Amino acid sequence: MIAQASLSVSTHGRGTYEITEEVERRVRDCGVRTGLCHCFVQHTSASLILCEDADPTVRRDLESFLQRLAPDGDQSFEHSNEGPDDMPAHIRAILTKTDLTLPVHAARLALGTWQGLYLYGHHSRGHARQVLLTISGEAA
Repeated sequence: MIAQASLSVSTHGRGTYEITEEVERRVRDCGVRTGLCHCFVQHTSASLILCEDADPTVRRDLESFLQRLAPDGDQSFEHSNEGPDDMPAHIRAILTKTDLTLPVHAARLALGTWQGLYLYGHHSRGHARQVLLTISGEAA
C-alpha cells in the first residue's frame, strides 16, 4: 500500500517547528502498520531535521552554529532576491536536509526515545511551508 498526504506548517520566522505528532497522525490515518514514511519539504529555504526533542538548547545551539556558518547579510553572496537572509537560508537548507525517510512500526514512527521531527525554517520572516509525505508498507 502507498499513500500520500501533505502537511502545512506556518512559521513565524527562523527556527524549528515540531511536526512529529502531525506526521504520526497521518501515518495512522493512512492505515500502514509496517513500512516507511518519506517526508519532503517543498521549499528551498526550509529543511527537515531529526533532532533531540527533550532539551531545546540543542536546537538553539544548532541555530547559533548555522548563524556563524552562513550569516545574514554576508557581502560575498550575490543572491538576495528576498533580502539579506535569502542566500543564507538556501545554504542552511542545503547543509541540512530537505527530506527524511523514517521507519514505521505498529502504525507509528519508529523514533528513538529523544528524537523528534522538525521543520526548520531558515528565513527570518514567517512563511507557509508544505511537507509532502509518502507512506508505504503493509496495511493493518
